[in-house]
Amino acid sequence: MLDTKVLLSDQVDAREIALVLRELDRTRGVAGDIVEFGCYVGTTSVFLGTQREKGKQLFLYDSFEGLPEKGLQDISPVGQQFVAGELAATKKQLLSNLKRAGVHDARVKKAWFSDLTDVDVPESISFAFLDGDYYDSILIPLQLIWERLSPGAIVIVDDYANEALPGAARAVDTWLHRHDASLHIEHSLAIMRLP
Repeated sequence: MLDTKVLLSDQVDAREIALVLRELDRTRGVAGDIVEFGCYVGTTSVFLGTQREKGKQLFLYDSFEGLPEKGLQDISPVGQQFVAGELAATKKQLLSNLKRAGVHDARVKKAWFSDLTDVDVPESISFAFLDGDYYDSILIPLQLIWERLSPGAIVIVDDYANEALPGAARAVDTWLHRHDASLHIEHSLAIMRLP
């Protein structure tokens, strides 16, 4: 049973966490570490850290400066509430929440996704959770991780079915026109499974 008291923010709900953990469990036995791009205060990070397979490292990436400026792909009449700087959290908040949950070994990188390079991501990845909200903030992590995904790896993109954040779906759709993975949409999540 999912302990919803651990939900640290309203940016993700219990159903989404349950789906993420179901997919994480499907990567047991798949080689590679776990990455999350866009961790905010760490709601998803806490669950990934406590439920991961033994021996897998957790890598977390966030600017800790909130949302960047929107690009053209992100414009939506129902998404006016999302503005630059919104959803800012501190690295200290994230680390405190992880520590309280007993996750002491996560590797946290403070950076805009566009400033990350190949050396910032693990060599082998079994599971990725992308919660960048915007087109570039989904596409850039996909570019960084794709060649490092193990056979059988799973990538989940949050807000795929969120009308207020159309860039997330546009980035996934653009990516899958050129790359091989199955796509399953459930709740607001895009679940990409590699062969």
